[in-house]
Amino acid sequence: MDNPRIIVHCDLDAFYAAVETLHHGFDESIPLIIGSDPENGRGRGIVSTCNYAARAYGIRSAMAISEAWRRCPGQPYGNAIYIRGSRGLYSRASRKVMKILKPSAQFFEQASIDEAYLDITEQVENNWDSALALCRKLQEEIMQVIGLSASFGIASNRILAKMASEVNKPNGIFRILPDELPDFFEGRNIREVPGIGKKRATQLHEWGITTIDEMYTYGEISLSRITGERFAAWITRVYEGRTSSEISPLRSRKSIGKEHTFDYDRENYQVVLENLLSIVRRVMKSAREVGVSGRLAEVKIRYTGFETHTHGRSIPVTMDDEEVFVSLAEKLFANNVQTNKKIRLIGFRLGHLDTPKTKQTRLLSIIEEE
Repeated sequence: MDNPRIIVHCDLDAFYAAVETLHHGFDESIPLIIGSDPENGRGRGIVSTCNYAARAYGIRSAMAISEAWRRCPGQPYGNAIYIRGSRGLYSRASRKVMKILKPSAQFFEQASIDEAYLDITEQVENNWDSALALCRKLQEEIMQVIGLSASFGIASNRILAKMASEVNKPNGIFRILPDELPDFFEGRNIREVPGIGKKRATQLHEWGITTIDEMYTYGEISLSRITGERFAAWITRVYEGRTSSEISPLRSRKSIGKEHTFDYDRENYQVVLENLLSIVRRVMKSAREVGVSGRLAEVKIRYTGFETHTHGRSIPVTMDDEEVFVSLAEKLFANNVQTNKKIRLIGFRLGHLDTPKTKQTRLLSIIEEE
C-alpha cells in the first residue's frame, strides 16, 4: 500500500475490575467478581465482569452469578470478592483516559467506555518507529496519572490495530508493519479475527481450515463455496490489509433497532438477557433482509421510573454476522446493567450501517416497541 495510515487501537485491560481494584485497594491476585448479589450461590443474577484472577476459574461476563459462586466462592467459603460495582467510577476513569489519548490523534473515535481508535499518521509524520514511541508514552501516562493498564495495537487499518492490541495483553504494545502481514497471520487461529465467531469457526474447521493463512491459501473462489462470496471477499481483504482505516467520532443516524416493554418490571436479569438476545437476532434478520451490515451495537435499558440508559460498542469493520452482535449485546448488558433496579424495557440498535448504493432506498431507521 502507498502511504498507509497509521492507526492505533487502545484497549484498557480488564477495565471495570481494574477500576474497582484501584478504588478499593483490592489485591489483584484475589478473584474479583462484579455483578449481582450471589446470595451464597442462590442468586438469580449475572456476572458483569471479573479480573484476571477470576478468569482463571473460567468465570466470564453474563455467566449466572450462582455458577460463578460454585466455581469460586466468596467468604466464608472462599476468598473471592463479590461486589455490585459503580457505573460512576467507570465513567470518570474513562473520561480521564480519553482526555489523555485524544490530543495525540488527528482523528479520534471512542469505540466504547474502555477502548478507542486513533489516527496518528500526521502526528508521527508517517513514521512507524515514532508511532511505537508515542504509544509507549501514552501507556506510561495512563498508568502514572490514572493507575490503569492499557494495551495498544498499531497497524495500517482498524481491524489489524484491534488484533494487534490483543497480542501482548495485559499492558502490552504490538505493531504490525504493512509488509509483515503474511508473517503475522501465519499459524494464527481464525478466531483471532474480530467478527469470526464459534459458528463460523466450526464451519471452517469441518473443512480442515483452522488458521488465517490456511483460509487465505484456500483461495477466495474456493472459500466462497464454503462460506459465501461476501465472507470470502471480506477475509481476503483482511489478509491483504485492505479493510477500512477511517476513524470518525460521528455516529451514523441510519440504524435498525427493536425494543421490548415488559408487562411488569423485571428483576430477573437472566430473563431480560434472554429477551435482549432474541431482539438482537430479529434485528440482524432485518438487516440481512435489506442487505445491510453494521459496526455499532447499542443496548438500551429502561428501569422503573423511565430512567433510560444506552450502552454501545463498535467493532473494527461492518458485519452482518448474528453471532458477533449477540456476543456484543450480551457483554454490553452484563457490564452495564444496574443490578439493584428493576427493568421496564430492553432494546437493541445496529448502527454505523453500510449498504450497496443500489439498496440505499430500502434502508430505514426502524424502532419498534412490542
